[in-house]
Amino acid sequence: MPLKALALNCTLKADSRQESSTDAMIAVLTRAFSKNDVTVSETVRVAALDISPGVSSDEGDGDAWPGLREKILAHDIVIFGGPIWMGQISSIAKRVLERMDAFLSETDDEGRMPSYGKVAVAAIVGNEDGAHFCSAQLFQALNDVGWTIPAVAACYWVGEAMGAVDFKDLGETPEAVMKTAKMVAGNAAHLASLLQSSPYPG
Repeated sequence: MPLKALALNCTLKADSRQESSTDAMIAVLTRAFSKNDVTVSETVRVAALDISPGVSSDEGDGDAWPGLREKILAHDIVIFGGPIWMGQISSIAKRVLERMDAFLSETDDEGRMPSYGKVAVAAIVGNEDGAHFCSAQLFQALNDVGWTIPAVAACYWVGEAMGAVDFKDLGETPEAVMKTAKMVAGNAAHLASLLQSSPYPG
């Protein structure tokens, strides 16, 4: 079956009309995935949704998480995108991770979480160092709740410390970012294809 990916933009900007460097990085990965026959069906601006705090899959009236959860699990790959703030992943990204904690108690008869057999990669941007720490935060948490992380799973860009240039404002995408995006997409597509045809036994 054709592989599908969903991108989560965990920028702090709720208005999708506002430019986001995370969107720009997701676009780089989207192009790389298309060359590996993976369709990125949508980019969700998570801050635009009213996702309640909590660690269950439904926190009641007005909670937008159940709908996003369903959308996430309908895809083979998730691109977890976000900016670096204060040297860490954004609070929006942390909210998504916290809600995925419910997967731990939602296992099937073989002990597999809903995310088993699905692949996660990261798209990280920021104006100071912190990409390695952010990917470590993301990948540890995602692995804990059942996602599979491929080799070379993070595509990132950081500007110079105390600089003022955003990724979205670069004249062209750096060659190193393009090369990394190609590898992220290729490895993720390969792994997702393997897991689709041969699921984890549990």
